[in-house]
Amino acid sequence: MNEQAAVRSPAAVIVFSVISCGIYALYWIYRFAKELRDLTGRTDLNAGLDLLLCIVCFPYIIYWSYKYGMVLDEALVKAELKPDENAVLYLVLSFLGLFIVTMAIMQSTANRVQGRQLA
Repeated sequence: MNEQAAVRSPAAVIVFSVISCGIYALYWIYRFAKELRDLTGRTDLNAGLDLLLCIVCFPYIIYWSYKYGMVLDEALVKAELKPDENAVLYLVLSFLGLFIVTMAIMQSTANRVQGRQLA
């Protein structure tokens, strides 16, 4: 089933993640990965496995940030937008413990993709 990606407020992603002590961040990782898989049509992306690896092996979030930064660029190109090429920025922010900032930036970019698809 090809679902529409949700337009979420980047600020709300941060607030809900803090209020829920990171539980919403895990939900966001799963939904974001699933939505990007649907937007790009890539069948090699597995949101459930990525979430499990983020939980079991916390440093995987650093890799996840880079990997989905690249996938997000693919979604931008598919939506006929210029790719941001922020994958390395996401990696560095996550490495420095600022994954919550990475989430907000990625969500903002995904909102642009979704806005382009609705237009």
